[in-house]
Amino acid sequence: MAFRLAFGFLAFLLLAFPAKAVDFEEKTRVGEAELVLNGAGLRKRFFFEVYAIGLYLPKKARSAAEAIAAPGPKRVRIHMLRDVGADQFSQALVDGLRANVDEAQFKALEPRVQQLTGIMAGMKEAKSGMTIALDWTGAATRVEAAGKPAGVPIPGEDFYRALLAIWLGEHPVQDDLKKSLLGG
Repeated sequence: MAFRLAFGFLAFLLLAFPAKAVDFEEKTRVGEAELVLNGAGLRKRFFFEVYAIGLYLPKKARSAAEAIAAPGPKRVRIHMLRDVGADQFSQALVDGLRANVDEAQFKALEPRVQQLTGIMAGMKEAKSGMTIALDWTGAATRVEAAGKPAGVPIPGEDFYRALLAIWLGEHPVQDDLKKSLLGG
């Protein structure tokens, strides 16, 4: 009886929150650079789909090290599949950074992490359907929300590489998502 109730509840949740398809363009531009879709996947929390994410690079990379070290502009495009408060979204980014950089690196990045969380706080909420782009322009990390620039660009390629480590590092937010972003 308990199994049937649990199965029925799970079936209800799956029907109440169906998977949403997000199409990522095969190519995009950051500045003058044309980028190709390296891979895309879904970020899940428990059984809820939180966002779809695509990784764009100058050329395809199959390893995390190759993707993170790739020279030139890059883009992480996040398409929200549910509403997430700015505080929760920012905390998830901070947790992902902390899991993938050592304490000294985090201390060096901290003022720029605060700048990013300030940009997110200015958005108030990442609403379902909203697209957030985290671009490495070759000079700074630029954040776009719903197609519009958000905040002031954040300097330092080390910062952007640390952001990529959230999804591609030794301790990614989700192992199967890392594999998907690397074209697996």
